[in-house]
Amino acid sequence: MADLTPADVRHFEKQLRARRETLSEVLRAELVATRREGYLDIAGQVQDVGDESIATLLMGIDLSGRERELEEMHDLEGALERIAQGSFGICIECRSPIDRERLDAYPTGKRCIFCQQRHEQEKNRGRDGTPSL
Repeated sequence: MADLTPADVRHFEKQLRARRETLSEVLRAELVATRREGYLDIAGQVQDVGDESIATLLMGIDLSGRERELEEMHDLEGALERIAQGSFGICIECRSPIDRERLDAYPTGKRCIFCQQRHEQEKNRGRDGTPSL
């Protein structure tokens, strides 16, 4: 398990499980609130195009927030699975240890910083990820 001690791994596992529990509660609360608010009903009751745009925007914001949270949940589950398999803290691409500092900042990290940078560049096809105006 990389250069992590068993105590380090237990520390990260506890942190990951706590975040997973918090995120599960947030997702449950959001689903209940969404049902209660009935954004689809709001969109069907609007009086003009401006109101409809606002209702559509609210639905989009709600969905994008859930997508990020679901992606984070997926990352948490992946990190916990790597702990169970004994591969937590090892880069999935080059098999080198992931720096402790990186894991402290990003406990669900599955790549070392060098492989992550290369991955992001390939994902962006060499384009700068900074939005242009």
